[in-house]
Amino acid sequence: MSMTVWEWFEQRSYHHRDFAGLGEASGTRAERPTTTLIFPARNVAGTIGTILSIVEELRARTGLPDQVIVIDADSPDGTADVARAHGAEVYSENELMLGYGPAQGKGDAMWRALSVASGDIVMFADADTIDFEEHFVYGTLGPLLADPRLQFVKAAYRRPFKQGEEKILDGGGRVTELMAKPLLNLFYPELAGFVQPLAGEFAARREVLSSVPFFTGYGVEIGMLIDVLDQVGLESMAQVDLGTRQNRHQPLSSLTKMSSVVLRTVAAREDLGQRLDGVELGAGLDPSMPGLWELRPPDTYLHAVATDEGLRLDEQLNELVERPPLASLADGNALTATALFAPEGATTELLRGGALALSHACTSQ
Repeated sequence: MSMTVWEWFEQRSYHHRDFAGLGEASGTRAERPTTTLIFPARNVAGTIGTILSIVEELRARTGLPDQVIVIDADSPDGTADVARAHGAEVYSENELMLGYGPAQGKGDAMWRALSVASGDIVMFADADTIDFEEHFVYGTLGPLLADPRLQFVKAAYRRPFKQGEEKILDGGGRVTELMAKPLLNLFYPELAGFVQPLAGEFAARREVLSSVPFFTGYGVEIGMLIDVLDQVGLESMAQVDLGTRQNRHQPLSSLTKMSSVVLRTVAAREDLGQRLDGVELGAGLDPSMPGLWELRPPDTYLHAVATDEGLRLDEQLNELVERPPLASLADGNALTATALFAPEGATTELLRGGALALSHACTSQ
């Protein structure tokens, strides 16, 4: 089956109201595939408690989700304690998959979380949402529970931007609008129908998540979207309108780095780094000139800013690491109830060698 983006948008776009029945008490919970809900968390003590209370109310009434996990970045604000007090399974991101060293950002935490997830369907959600509601859970899981043909579901919503008393209904999601969507339109027009391609709320069947790699940082969402498209095809993907989602806003300097990672992730998938480094375009370059990476390491982000003290050029590390499909590390049984460990000596190879290397497709940094 082949679908145009227009056909996909009409046939694979749902609303959370379509699955409201999942939010009601039901005696058929045993007939559903099992589900795991995972929250990657960093310094979210102010929001995670309320979110988990809402999830627990839904779970007590409907049995959905079957498992709730919080993967904490060893937050100093007490996030882990709050999560435990609300009944979630809590793991330190740095204590899972120990053979791969300390976790390197959100995407790495998500990848490691799969090692302790037991559900047939696994859902991820952000832990800093201010207006979290039950339908975020059953709405995102709904299409996968209702249609066995679907393999991957992404949340869609409006993103307000609030500064002080001023609120702009569609002013949020600046990296999405200014970087992710233009890139998808250019390189992956099949994915242009996704309203929120960088949404932290999504769900997939465990086989799908265990068969795709994970980028470790903020490239995880767009990288996964591209890889899932390649793995299952557009017709097996869907999106769900969750209404409005309000989360904490990042400063512009942070958004710049996030945009850089999104750009580099797409560049990695398109092998743009080699071409820009003169490997493929060498015939038109002066051979005496240094290569791009000789002038600047690929994981260095240079940020020129104007300050009260004058102009400044900041140099920041902005790594792009790709973790392998979990199924390739566990003889096909990628998602188990026990954390996986890399074999001795694997860390260097996985981070530096072959297809799993730190990508040199880093054109934005």
